[in-house]
Amino acid sequence: MTSTRQRRIHPAWIVAGVGFLALLGAAGFRAAPTVMMVPLEEEFGWSRTTISLAIGINILLYGLTAPFAAALMSRFGLRKVTTFALLMIAAGSALSIFVTDPFMLIMTWGLLIGLGTGSMALVFAATITNTWFFARRGLVSGILSAASATGQLIFLPVLATLVGTSGWRTASLVVAACSLAVVPLILLFMRNKPSDLGVRRFGESEAVAQQIAEEDAQQPAPGNPAKYAITVLVEAAKTKTFWALAAGFAICGATTNGLIGVHFVPSAHDHGMPTATAASLLAVVGIFDVFGTIASGWLTDRVNPRILLGIYYFGRGVSLMLLPILLSDAIHPSLIVFVVIYGLDWVATVPPTIAISNQVFGRKGPIVFGWVFAAHQVGASIASVVAGAIRDQTGEYTYAWIGAAALCAVAAWVSFRIKKPETALAEKG
Repeated sequence: MTSTRQRRIHPAWIVAGVGFLALLGAAGFRAAPTVMMVPLEEEFGWSRTTISLAIGINILLYGLTAPFAAALMSRFGLRKVTTFALLMIAAGSALSIFVTDPFMLIMTWGLLIGLGTGSMALVFAATITNTWFFARRGLVSGILSAASATGQLIFLPVLATLVGTSGWRTASLVVAACSLAVVPLILLFMRNKPSDLGVRRFGESEAVAQQIAEEDAQQPAPGNPAKYAITVLVEAAKTKTFWALAAGFAICGATTNGLIGVHFVPSAHDHGMPTATAASLLAVVGIFDVFGTIASGWLTDRVNPRILLGIYYFGRGVSLMLLPILLSDAIHPSLIVFVVIYGLDWVATVPPTIAISNQVFGRKGPIVFGWVFAAHQVGASIASVVAGAIRDQTGEYTYAWIGAAALCAVAAWVSFRIKKPETALAEKG
């Protein structure tokens, strides 16, 4: 096998770079619903509960597809699954311009986009990290996680401007084009595993590589990806760690993608703030998310990830508790402080969650994380619909923010109580 020292840049970093761009390109539609909610409400007269239902189905499928996508990546490789996912996103986004009733919105925004984004999602980051990296896993998972969340938020002001000047249909077509633009990069530069290029994982010694190769030779092939994903879930569900991670991540999804990601802009609009201005604030969240998530990845390589999770959830809860008194018709210093703090914490939970999944479940870690991420999206889906219903019933989002803050306190407590890795399912590498 070719020595990695003979190469100036290890191929793992090229794969991670292409993965970063793929996650960034797929993130556009994740940003679209929040800036399109008010225009759809005004054009078709649909309630926010109705629109939130379509978004909720999207978020739910985004999560439920993830563990099966991880199994598919294990069976068919990163390149094929990622290409398919990007094509699904492009198709759903392009077809959404023809919607005239809620059912069509559910089929495009909900079904097609949900399946497409779910076939990548953060499980894509976990798979790249586990497959291509032996060292620096926390840092790499932090960088890739930042691409997924930050891309979504950075797209916001662009899409908000397009919606305001050219209409929401133009914004949908731009998202489709961005997804298609990444496909050639995947086909040219993405590789499924290090052995395809005759190298070892980044930071992996020859002795460790040989040991893992011998273990792999004794392991049966995964077989049917769907059956394998279910089998891993059944095994993982026997451990307390899995349920602790799933519960915490469900709350994580509810308080980010489901609540802030979907309803922050409409809520700010309710307070008199222009949609483009509110979208720009979320873009600032995305900017600080880059620093927060990469820093979290760096810390995950050095600090107990369970402690990090508890701190992150507690800080998020405090921020959400203060949000109802911070929103107004204009930007002010206190709101900027909230945006900065929330940005640093947005997906900082991902690197330590991936780390615990890999520590406890070994090579099955990415698939287990897929199921944990499914819980994340179930929480986000429920929160997106419940928050919309609260707004329709009370005329404001205050109870949604306070309820989310209470849930964060629960997530912090659960995370602090996670014990050291259980080794029943763990496999080396």
